Amino acid sequence: MKEQKDYRCHPTKRVVMSCFEIAHKDSAGRIGRLYTSHGRIETPTVMPVINPNISMVDAPELAKFGAEIVITNAYIIYRNPELRAHAIENGVHSLINFGGAVMTDSGSYQLSVYHDIEITSNEIVRFQQDIGSDIGVPLDIPTPPDVSHEQAESEMRTTIERCKDARGMAKSSMLLAGPVQGATYSDLRNECARTLSGVGFDVYPIGAVVPLLANYRFAEMVDVIVASKKGLSPAAPVHLFGAGHPAMFALAVALGCDLFDSAAYALYAKDGRYFTTDGTYHLSDLQHLPCSCPVCTAYTADELKEEVRSENYISLAKHNLYATFAEINLIKQCIIEGNLWELVERRCRAHPRLLDGLKRAVSHADWIERFDPIRKSTFFYCGSESARRAEVLRFGDRLDRFDLHGTVLIRTRKTRGEDVFDHVLNLKAPFGAYPVELSETYPFNAEVPERSEPDWEAAFVALGNVLRLIKLNPDARFTFVCEWEHPLIADIMMLCERATPEHGEIE
Repeated sequence: MKEQKDYRCHPTKRVVMSCFEIAHKDSAGRIGRLYTSHGRIETPTVMPVINPNISMVDAPELAKFGAEIVITNAYIIYRNPELRAHAIENGVHSLINFGGAVMTDSGSYQLSVYHDIEITSNEIVRFQQDIGSDIGVPLDIPTPPDVSHEQAESEMRTTIERCKDARGMAKSSMLLAGPVQGATYSDLRNECARTLSGVGFDVYPIGAVVPLLANYRFAEMVDVIVASKKGLSPAAPVHLFGAGHPAMFALAVALGCDLFDSAAYALYAKDGRYFTTDGTYHLSDLQHLPCSCPVCTAYTADELKEEVRSENYISLAKHNLYATFAEINLIKQCIIEGNLWELVERRCRAHPRLLDGLKRAVSHADWIERFDPIRKSTFFYCGSESARRAEVLRFGDRLDRFDLHGTVLIRTRKTRGEDVFDHVLNLKAPFGAYPVELSETYPFNAEVPERSEPDWEAAFVALGNVLRLIKLNPDARFTFVCEWEHPLIADIMMLCERATPEHGEIE
């Protein structure tokens, strides 16, 4: 008989992140493996929300979509005598009829809506242990955006104390989550994350982001994620609580989020809304179904509308699940191939507020660069935000590695008379000048638009790097050959020995 591997972790040993390993990385994102009592979970992934009181898509079917883990609400189970008795007697997996891993929430959502619930944090943690949850959550306080710093700090400290108490009482194989709170204050999010990391938890949910997502405040969401991540170990698995729309998965994964939970697949279906990675359609507006999932190949738009009119939302919910997990699978493939950030740039152009999130994300490129692999396949320039990517920042920070002496030619294209120079450098936006011998290596093999001039942002970054390179090599004599029109070119030419920009040739 084959020996069955024991996936359980032992929180009483206080071994931080002992149940998570990272297999592939790109940007600040990664493919990981989270080990639970009910098997290994590959991340990034989505946990479909199962409401034990309301049936939508049957739990056993969720595995067909790609779900290895689901999330349900321990407080709802606790408050219902029949559900509670079943869960205590047979376990939460039996109650919801799911054989994979199960995470349980503590009732924080109900606390945010009703401002009070009839259970303490220690009681709900103990209950989650009793019903065999794979990942349990203390009763944190989900502080919404736009409250005072004083309120956010007070509620954050209450969350930390509850998490510490939960850590001290944990005695089962259940993994324990330490929710990171602090509203939209980066200092509080960072402090909360650092404190919880010092205590040691198995998963770190970033909580109370639903109001940001619901109001398309993606730039603030980015700041919340980055501030929280900076306070955690890079090896810590991170759950973005309440984020369930596929349009924002790529951005969140690229910033280091590993787990998402989605009630949106069902809630949107009940509202007649149809998921795509570019946003949401109202089913009533669709004449054609822009998808080839099993639902959309079996139904016409009119047939799907008829089901929804009869209050049968299951097929639409299934489509939303297919769209959700298709995006997760694409993200994983992009991580393996090293082109996750190109996917982020494409997805974030689907909505102006997502584009705000992308612009805010590239402002954190210095942090992303710490985790981004040095070697990849090909750099694709997708727009002005590409000029601020981690790879471009890394190149600019390492210009002092070029030690140039004698005569140096910097040019945008091959010219005559190059053999008389000691060094010949290509000029390519958004990077700047680099030795022609590196032309086929990453990232200088970048695919950029074939036109006479790059866009302003790319040219600005590239020419700024040229200026720095010249200043870093005062003993070299530079010749600059460039067809671009940009204010920085005059500054560069003043530092060069000679230049012939009008023809791009050297006599």
